Amino acid sequence: MPAAGAAAPMISSVQKLVLYETRARYFLVGSNPAETKYRVLKIDRTEPKDLVIIDDKHVYTQQEVRELLGRLDLGNRTKIGQKGSSGLSRAVSAFGVVGFVRFLEGYYIVLITKRRKMADIGGHAIYKIEDTNMIYIPNDSVRVTHPDEARYLRIFQNVDLSSNFYFSYSYDLSHSLQYNLTVLRMPLETLKTETTQTRQESFDIFEDEGLSTQGGSGVFGVCSKPYEKYVWNGKLLEAVKNTVHRDWLLYIIHGFCGQSKLLIYGRPIYVTLIARRSSKFAGTRFLKRGANCEGDVANEVETEQILYDASVMSFSAGSYSSYVQVRGSVPLYWSQDISTMMPKPPITLDQADPFAHVAALHFDQMLQRFGSPIIILNLVKEREKRKHERILSEELVAAVTYLNQFLPPEHAIIYIPWDMAKYTKSKLCNVLDRLNVIAESVVKKTGFFVNRPDSYCSILRPDEKWNELGGYVVSTGRLQTGVLRTNCVDCLDRTNTAQFMVGKCALAYQLYSLGLIDKPNLQFDTDAVRLFEELYEDHGDTLSLQYGGSQLVHRVKTYRKIAPWTQHSKDIMQTLSRYYSNAFSDADRQDSINLFLGVFKPTEGKPHLWELPTDFYLHHKNTLSLSQTRRSYTYWWTTGVLKHLPLPFDEVTCAENRHKLTVKKFHKYEEEIDIHNEFFRPYELSSFDETFCLAMTNSTRDFMPKNVGIDPSPFTVRKPDETGKSVLGNKSNREETVLQRKTAASAPPPPSEEAVSSSSEDDSGTDKEDEGAVSQRSTPVKVTDTGDNTKMTENVVQSTKDVYGVNLSDVLSEDDLTIYARFVQLGQSQHKQDKSSQQFCSKHHLDRVINLIPISSFSQDNIYEVQPPRADRKSIEIFHAHIQAGRGNMQPLGKDDFLMYREYIRNRYM
Repeated sequence: MPAAGAAAPMISSVQKLVLYETRARYFLVGSNPAETKYRVLKIDRTEPKDLVIIDDKHVYTQQEVRELLGRLDLGNRTKIGQKGSSGLSRAVSAFGVVGFVRFLEGYYIVLITKRRKMADIGGHAIYKIEDTNMIYIPNDSVRVTHPDEARYLRIFQNVDLSSNFYFSYSYDLSHSLQYNLTVLRMPLETLKTETTQTRQESFDIFEDEGLSTQGGSGVFGVCSKPYEKYVWNGKLLEAVKNTVHRDWLLYIIHGFCGQSKLLIYGRPIYVTLIARRSSKFAGTRFLKRGANCEGDVANEVETEQILYDASVMSFSAGSYSSYVQVRGSVPLYWSQDISTMMPKPPITLDQADPFAHVAALHFDQMLQRFGSPIIILNLVKEREKRKHERILSEELVAAVTYLNQFLPPEHAIIYIPWDMAKYTKSKLCNVLDRLNVIAESVVKKTGFFVNRPDSYCSILRPDEKWNELGGYVVSTGRLQTGVLRTNCVDCLDRTNTAQFMVGKCALAYQLYSLGLIDKPNLQFDTDAVRLFEELYEDHGDTLSLQYGGSQLVHRVKTYRKIAPWTQHSKDIMQTLSRYYSNAFSDADRQDSINLFLGVFKPTEGKPHLWELPTDFYLHHKNTLSLSQTRRSYTYWWTTGVLKHLPLPFDEVTCAENRHKLTVKKFHKYEEEIDIHNEFFRPYELSSFDETFCLAMTNSTRDFMPKNVGIDPSPFTVRKPDETGKSVLGNKSNREETVLQRKTAASAPPPPSEEAVSSSSEDDSGTDKEDEGAVSQRSTPVKVTDTGDNTKMTENVVQSTKDVYGVNLSDVLSEDDLTIYARFVQLGQSQHKQDKSSQQFCSKHHLDRVINLIPISSFSQDNIYEVQPPRADRKSIEIFHAHIQAGRGNMQPLGKDDFLMYREYIRNRYM
């Protein structure tokens, strides 16, 4: 439970819902998991087109709810006293309300009927929506039918809510971990002020329940306003947001959420990857490009990797770390015409923007949310025979150059262009090595978030890379300031690989900050990186399906050039799948997204959604009405943002941000702030088969080799065929496995794999560069056939000069030879032993060599007789005293014991 005077996230008390119906009303009964507190919503069914909801905001007990439902049942029967037909029937059970939506008839209510736990952050569960149910609210007697209602309903349901939509009852998924924990560490004076204002301004007569009569023994419950850009059901809740209690409002995000357990010698470290897709200017690949008039870009996704020690669950006492990066389309007015049915339609700039107005709006949003510096990693092609992608690079450079004129130099936008496709097609370059250099420089500039100060061992033995780390250092840890923004053309394949490399670099720093590794560096082919790579590939596939209609075409293995031979044909199939989706199904998906997000609202007498020639006017509001205010061309940032840089304005303690918080004071034992009760749920029967922490991906079970004697550390470099669950594909073919065996970096491809398979992102007209000009370390691996184990292979004896680079100048001493003989003898004794090895030892009369005598008369046994080590008298006395103490017989304390205890008390308490 939280300490007195501390702050904790508020947990929603509406997690189980039951919808009851009568002819005139719907009654939505919500309860907490323990079913000790209930709330009731009354929904009118007699209004054909209006939504009438009554929330009395009263907290009921279980007995009071039973009595209420009993009276409703009795009062709604057709005849008084009739028992055959019930006046109140149970319609559906649910876990949350997605929202309310209306097309041309009455309102529908959308309920979550199935959920699945996907992640756990400090005891706060994150769920994925598995199934939903849409229920029409007005009854049949007042329903006014419309011929196009069924078509709108079908379009709305094309947005599959069971596909990658997530929610949490206690954790704000629309914000980063850094924001959520920074809010909890606001000064107590600020929280007390917000509590007083909440009590004065709130119309909820039960808002003060749980307040302590004693001033300092309460706990502040904090609930923040969600970040609207990443909330996907904001429009669906808009009709009831101001009339119902906040516990009914369940905000959902769209994107990806995955979690795996990294076991470090039994210590559980949870690695979580959360991707939040923007709901502004959202859509499909060729239909949403560039940015709209408000600075929102297409395919904008915020990816956050969270690391925390699961052995301590509390936000206040545990160890948590996170790193955030962003992908998004180039923030310009540009598009691609898909009417020509070309695989790569030409890129056109739709509007001239000499003062970089749309880019200024976009980077202003990023400065408010992330602080400075904003780093742009542009991966589009720089040199092409036919000018295609380079159009975007030239315009983006001009925009960034213009905006940087007015920013202070220390907060300027950093622009990094790198033609990833050119490097990929070169035989002599190593793409990931170059990306690793970029990642190191980026992480050093932005830093990362960790909620604990540097460990003492890091202070005593600081790493040289650690001292160069950026960010903002506070007394409680470190804050990430600024963010990396990665883009190519589609922001799919190349972007995902670049983000993985930056995330891998940040993961090393996160592990180092938590005291789990001694150097902030991680190698490929370790269990930890394999686990992280699998998370990122799932993340990339999911985001690619949402925006491009297919999975990733190029993966990390492709750029490491260790992909199996079958991957080439899979890449071609994914390219065809992406082309088919873009050509034939993206338009319908775009209509569904526009309807779901409330971008288009059906209105009687106006054109229907399917009758619109384009949705350009829906996403660009300045085309329908002129703005009354014009932003400055020079002071292009929001007032107050520059003053707090490099810190993000959204995390600064100021009056504007305080109004986004709801603060309430509780007893420290209240369920609304008790995360331990929420996580362990002592009132429910637990089953190990259904326990999430046991079923999640585990580095020891799924990645560590099963061979006895293998180093259990997840940071040990292993061969691909040693792992329990390899991420390199099917290992049925041994020759293919040997071909995939590479060093910790990567090696150049075989002759037939000089270039990566063509993708929808790569232009076939790219100039071939002088490959000799790019030199990079890469070591080919010689592939040999191991053959049968019974065949003897020829041993090639190499000189010490060839092996170690030096010759032995002096003859070894007798002591060195003795030590080496002992080492050889122990190595032979570890496995099968025969009599000849024993004769070798007796023959040379080495006195200090350990002689192991076989107990069994069979020579193939490996059981030996050993002599126990000799212990001195003092050690024996200490051991006997320990045994007696365990039996309750304490030894009398001596003078030295008293002096030692007195010294301890003096140092500890005086």
